[in-house]
Amino acid sequence: MIKRILLGFLFGTISMVFIGCGGDVLPKPTGYFRIDLPEKSYAEINDSIPFPFSFELPQYAAVNLKRTKEQTNFFNVDFRKYGARIHFSYFPVNENIAKLLEESRTLSYKHTEKAQEINEELIINPDESVFGTYYSIAGNAASSDQFFITDSSNHFLRGALYFNVAPNPDSIGPVSDFIKKDIVHLIETFSWKNYSANSGE
Repeated sequence: MIKRILLGFLFGTISMVFIGCGGDVLPKPTGYFRIDLPEKSYAEINDSIPFPFSFELPQYAAVNLKRTKEQTNFFNVDFRKYGARIHFSYFPVNENIAKLLEESRTLSYKHTEKAQEINEELIINPDESVFGTYYSIAGNAASSDQFFITDSSNHFLRGALYFNVAPNPDSIGPVSDFIKKDIVHLIETFSWKNYSANSGE
């Protein structure tokens, strides 16, 4: 009889422990590390690049010219702390504007398979002869933001944002949105060197 009572008490105690801890035994949803994003402060990039244009970058981004040694029309802008990079390619316009426009659109839309949607926004700044299209790519695409800028007669620049991690909008979303504001600022402050609205050069 005593043995039965002890077994019953032991079984009841173990059951209550499991019931009381039930919430903690269940697996918790995956979380992401908190990312502290700094205040934005911009400076003009001008003489530091061997290209006929300038723009403003935040203090946490840096121009990387390593690719220009062998491929003189390429350079990068690195956001090292956030594992992000904007790949840039520059081409002089010489009766090839239609080809450059089509290639830029094709490269942006090659992400259609992974993208939920692709939004296009026109870039128009006639005072600086800056025209183009901004492609915002939603979903698990490798590149979330791409754009091109041209004056339609002499210059063509293309940019594409990539992260060095697997694309996951839940994890990189806050940083992607943060850097997107920097890309918008870059475009808004973009100008061609030695360009005059009157001369068209």
